[in-house]
Amino acid sequence: MEKVFKGPALFLDRSDINTDEIIPAKYLTEVTKEALQPYMLEDLKLEGFDPKSPAVRRARVVVTRENFGCGSSREHAPWVFEVNGVHTIIAQSYARIFRQNMFNGGMLAIELPKDQIDRLFALALRTEVEIAVDVEAQCLTANGTDGTSETFSFDLSAFDMALVQAGGWVEFADARY
Repeated sequence: MEKVFKGPALFLDRSDINTDEIIPAKYLTEVTKEALQPYMLEDLKLEGFDPKSPAVRRARVVVTRENFGCGSSREHAPWVFEVNGVHTIIAQSYARIFRQNMFNGGMLAIELPKDQIDRLFALALRTEVEIAVDVEAQCLTANGTDGTSETFSFDLSAFDMALVQAGGWVEFADARY
C-alpha cells in the first residue's frame, strides 16, 4: 500500500487519546487489517465527535494534542489508521510504542511544539484544513479553504526517515538483509 502524506485534516482536541479509543480491544481478534477499518476511533470520548461522520471518513491526516496513543501497546492502533488512509498524525507528543509502530508501518508521527499545535487548531476554527507533508524537506503546510496557509518544520531521525522512505520496517529490512 502506497502511503500518502497529505489530505483533509481531522482535529481531535484532547490529550491522552489511548489505543482503546483508537481501536477498541474487542476487535483485536480480527485477522486482517482491513477488518479493523469500520471501527477507527469508535470509542473516542470527545464532545460532538462522531466516528462515522463524513469528516472522519475523508480525513487523511490527524492533528491532536499530547501523549497520543497511550495505553496498551498494540500495532492495531496504527493499522486502523493505515487501512483508513490516514498515514500522518501530528501531535505534541506520543506514547513511545505507538510512535514507533507508526514508523514501523511506514507512516508519519510528526511532533510539533505546543504553540504550533495551537496555531493549527486556531486555523481549524476558522476554516477546513488540508495538510501536505514534504517528507524530504521535513516540513508541512496547512492550507485553509479560506486561502490561509501556514508552514511548519519538524525533525525526523535518519532511521525514522529511512523507515518512511522504505514503506515500513519489513520493506526496510527486506532491502538491507
